[in-house]
Amino acid sequence: MRPALGVTEPAAIAFAVATAREHTTGTLQEAHVVLNSGMYKNAFTCGIPNSNEVGNAHAAALGYVAADASKGLECLDSVTSKHNVLAKKLLADGKIKVSMGEISSRIYIHVTLATDNGTATVTIKDAHTNITEITENGRVVFSKKQEKKRETEEGSPLIHHYTLRQILHYAKTVPLDEIAFISKAYDLNLSLFDEAINSRRTTFAHYLYNKNGGKIISSDEQASASLLCNAAIEARVLGLPHPAMSITGSGAHGIIATLPLYATCKVKGLSDEQLLRATALSYLVCMYIKEYSGKLSAFCGCAIAAGTGMACGLAYLKGGTLKTLTLTIQNMASSITGMICDGGNHGCTMKGIVAVDAAYQSVGLALDGIAIENVHGINGRTPEESMRNMGLIASPGMVKTEGTIVDIMRNKKHP
Repeated sequence: MRPALGVTEPAAIAFAVATAREHTTGTLQEAHVVLNSGMYKNAFTCGIPNSNEVGNAHAAALGYVAADASKGLECLDSVTSKHNVLAKKLLADGKIKVSMGEISSRIYIHVTLATDNGTATVTIKDAHTNITEITENGRVVFSKKQEKKRETEEGSPLIHHYTLRQILHYAKTVPLDEIAFISKAYDLNLSLFDEAINSRRTTFAHYLYNKNGGKIISSDEQASASLLCNAAIEARVLGLPHPAMSITGSGAHGIIATLPLYATCKVKGLSDEQLLRATALSYLVCMYIKEYSGKLSAFCGCAIAAGTGMACGLAYLKGGTLKTLTLTIQNMASSITGMICDGGNHGCTMKGIVAVDAAYQSVGLALDGIAIENVHGINGRTPEESMRNMGLIASPGMVKTEGTIVDIMRNKKHP
């Protein structure tokens, strides 16, 4: 859980370029950025904080002229209109090159800066700010072994050695002070919502606000949840200048995993403690699925992984049992699994709307004991198997789909 200004992919690209800039001097001749398919796709037409521009190349250019690498994923918070002019000049002069490397759900960024004084490279792997190597004029000045995920002796991610029953028990019984840090997510994400509702650039936010009777929190729980969640997502993908609190490397995941639960608690008059415990459950279920799917893949992890986590948190807030959560996961697995990710862009707002709708329907049915039975489709015999299968649909299941999505995006003619 960490703050991220704008969609994390443009921020990560800018961070990588800014870091490389710190390791060379002189006048830029060329910056070449190589990205894995998920990184390339997610930033392709994504809004950039403090800019009206979108995309990989402009993010890279801003990384060179303005980004502060010391701020990590908030490195673009001091971008000005002057910086945007300078970035456009670099692009017009052909000094920024961005290309796609392998089709993979594993994060990869490689930056090569060439100036009239020498070269510098920065390599990032597996996490948005995880620098694994820096070179100056071909000499390695920083090297970091790739960190293994927290694993058991059997070699699988640690979280996969817990059951849904254990995760639920943890969320219900963990000392509150151990999860109090989660409240910071609500501070950030609600402030981002405020940016959306007060912006002239947003459209979905104002529509959802009017649909909710001109109120932020109304008696309509689902409408309030959709407003809070999807206005914040819209603000994020448009690049409005306020960070979201990300989970598993994504601000939209963090928004979907939290804000609908906040709406439910406000409408139902539930306590802050209930909200924190529901959010812990939401985060952990999201993480469980993401460890199978990979951080960047061809399916919409925001709707599918974070949406399923949020649905479990919602079921908990409504008094659901382990059985309720199991049925909720089966309903989510049978409905929105396979929703594609075509990058971080305005379309994420629509996907968030679908995720909130699916979560409320899945939970409502599950509370009445109604679900798609586990003999059908990708549902497993256990909730753990169902979550595993959801993740496998993305990776390796949709690797070829990723290539097709990128081809479609690259072949479109943009003005």
